[in-house]
Amino acid sequence: MKEKIDAIKEQFKQEIPAIGSMKELEELRSKYLGKKGLVSLQMQELRNVAPEMKREAGKWVNDLKVACEEEIQRLQDKFQEAEEKVQLANETIDVTLPGRRRPLSSKHPVQQVMDEIIDIFISMGFSVYQTPEVETEYYNFDVLNFQPDHPAKDMQDTFYIEPGVLLRTHCTTFQGHAMQTMKPPLRLINPGRCFRNEDVSMRSHVFFNQVDGLYIDEKVSFQDLVATMTEFVQKLYHKEVPVRFRTSYFPFVEPGTEVDVQCVLCAGSGCSVCKHTGWLEILGAGMVHPEVLRNCGIDPEKYSGYAWGMGVERQAMLRYGINDIRLFSENDMRFLNQFVQV
Repeated sequence: MKEKIDAIKEQFKQEIPAIGSMKELEELRSKYLGKKGLVSLQMQELRNVAPEMKREAGKWVNDLKVACEEEIQRLQDKFQEAEEKVQLANETIDVTLPGRRRPLSSKHPVQQVMDEIIDIFISMGFSVYQTPEVETEYYNFDVLNFQPDHPAKDMQDTFYIEPGVLLRTHCTTFQGHAMQTMKPPLRLINPGRCFRNEDVSMRSHVFFNQVDGLYIDEKVSFQDLVATMTEFVQKLYHKEVPVRFRTSYFPFVEPGTEVDVQCVLCAGSGCSVCKHTGWLEILGAGMVHPEVLRNCGIDPEKYSGYAWGMGVERQAMLRYGINDIRLFSENDMRFLNQFVQV
């Protein structure tokens, strides 16, 4: 057995000088140290050695294995070092070349407008109140005076996750949370994303952003609502913009109103975006319904208030003269680069 081991060691030494790549080295490793390699076979032969010779024979085989492993490792380190030198040479940086300008990141145009809306209302004394996008049917509909058969509760308008749990269809959901956990006076806004199962068109989308607001205190009147909304519009558009209030219906307010501004795209002359009326609705509002106050544990005989909800994309369309809401969500950099803030 000693002669066979010596012969394998000599054979290994003679094959080493011919190894010139990592691939050839791996083949050599497999030939000698693999499961069926020459060294491994010698270790299996130890079972046939006489008991009194096993200790000495085991040392011969182990010395052979160690010698092969050390030589293979030496060659592996050599090849890796050579590869690293080639890689470094190819990756040499010419410091005299001009640097590459990294593109500037910027907020999405919708987020820019939302931030401005939030800042305006904060400057008017409102605080930000956050609620989750996944909501219960109770806070999305029931507490807000929606009747059980209201069409907005139908699957055609609402994305239900499971019975009684849905993606909020409006940010007005925060009213129940706020009024049940806080005492008047309340002056709050709730910005966030909403979801409705609608057809996507130039004017509507299945997901959109809203900023809803709520003011509850003693002796709050409709005149306070008109003054707040008018002041907000002038601050948002940085100029005097004609505003009008139209009677409307929402389950959670009484009376209700829709607030329109003169179409900034056509200056009131009429276009496809304003449906040739010269006016664009920017938000719905009204005095908080007494039933909503009662549902939230607030005495409607003592307190009153107003609320509103507005779509942020609609404000952005008016601000930037955009006639298709779908542009905001298509991630077309040709469109988005126009709104990069420097």
